[in-house]
Amino acid sequence: MGRESIEEGKLSNPLLVKNIDSESQVYGYGGRGENSGAGNEQQSGIFSSSATTMVVLSTLVAVSGSYVFGSAVGYSSPARSGVMDDLGLTVAEYSVFGSILTIGAMIGAVVSGRIADYIGRRGAMAFSEIFCILGWLAIAFSKVAWWAELGRLLVGCGMGLLSYVVPIYIAEITPKNLRGGFTTVHQLMICCGVSLTYLIGAFLNWRALALIGTVPCVIQILGLVFIPESPRWLAKIGQEKKCEDALQNLRGKNADISQEKSEIRDYTETLKRPSEASILDLFQRRYAYSVIVGVGLMVLQQFGGVNGIAFYASTIFISAGFSDSIGTIAMVAVQIPMTGLGVILMDKSGRRPLLLVSSTGTCLGCLLVGLSFLLQNLQQWKHVTPILALVGILVFTGSFSLGMGGIPWVIMSEIFPINMKGSAGSLVTLVSWLGSWIVSYAFNFLMDWNSAGTFFMFSCVSGVTILFVAKLVPETKGRTLEEIQTSMNRFSEKR
Repeated sequence: MGRESIEEGKLSNPLLVKNIDSESQVYGYGGRGENSGAGNEQQSGIFSSSATTMVVLSTLVAVSGSYVFGSAVGYSSPARSGVMDDLGLTVAEYSVFGSILTIGAMIGAVVSGRIADYIGRRGAMAFSEIFCILGWLAIAFSKVAWWAELGRLLVGCGMGLLSYVVPIYIAEITPKNLRGGFTTVHQLMICCGVSLTYLIGAFLNWRALALIGTVPCVIQILGLVFIPESPRWLAKIGQEKKCEDALQNLRGKNADISQEKSEIRDYTETLKRPSEASILDLFQRRYAYSVIVGVGLMVLQQFGGVNGIAFYASTIFISAGFSDSIGTIAMVAVQIPMTGLGVILMDKSGRRPLLLVSSTGTCLGCLLVGLSFLLQNLQQWKHVTPILALVGILVFTGSFSLGMGGIPWVIMSEIFPINMKGSAGSLVTLVSWLGSWIVSYAFNFLMDWNSAGTFFMFSCVSGVTILFVAKLVPETKGRTLEEIQTSMNRFSEKR
């Protein structure tokens, strides 16, 4: 099989396993071909399998890093008053402390793809946790503001790495029929990290909260010893025997892995290059569609306002005239169940329907919060506006947790070919954290400028997201990673 045949999206039928389910078609390229029938139905079941103990264990170890991610994001809200009082920070200086996390994440994002390609997915996760542990310790024992900011920057560097490598690793180890749900556990654990940090922060001071942040870091480092490396990464670097062993370990001792191993090997061989693919290679026409979808989803996810709301939830509730403690507890009560529902629905309803429902909900939620602040400014319905703000934040939080929080990362892990995942992952993750920094740093200033206008802007971004998803985002449910690459390539050619 020639290199050109796969690069141009012309895989032969034995390699391209057709999915019978019409819902998994990607713009008409995933349906039955002229050779479909009993043979293809049999092939479709080859990679569909139940979750083995090793797949579950590997996923749990990987998403320990997602919990670290969430705890770092959630830290700035309950720690706000303690840090400002003990270190003597102004609101503007605390905005720097809160947002410098995303500066670190951008640094981590720039190198995330390369590190994950050079030392493997497990190695990248271990490397990232070293930064996180050092960062949390620096925050916990800081006596001056710049030391705490340095710690926050180090935690951000680790987060930038984790935000790329965790969903990539999970997508590469799970069977196609479970990939969406398992990859979304990444977002579920981020929500758990945010939510539990809110709750623990209500009872502990900011230094103790930072020390607790090191616990999941240590758990992941220890757990990495017991899980296999990504078979697809092993195949990419030419370690075929280790690839086979890892795949057998993941699928079960008695599982037939011959077809899956053959597909991974054949596809990886066609993508080999004399030298490593650079980030500039991403801007070829064949990758244009993948880049537009991956970058577009990340931009819309961040500019929808999620990190402004997550970082400064208590400030929003206080500004709206509502109890910050009751508001944050209510957010916790909504976040985790809605993210869990998203995990369950991911491989049943598909990615696109969940994204559409989620972005519609975030649009409505921000609209309600904006309306609350507008009425407050007009001195109208004063007894209603705090409740309206709470309902809006809860609608936004629940809707975001259902889809927009996790699905862009799932799709990012699916739409780029293995030879471009390092460069593409770095680009997409960098864009995500750049947007996060802009929103988290500017949020306090935007709220001082016009609280209602801030949330109306976020609502408009969510409205654009609905259109973007409806017109451009493909459905990847129930398809192997190799099938998805073929479909993306064909779509780029026709554009």
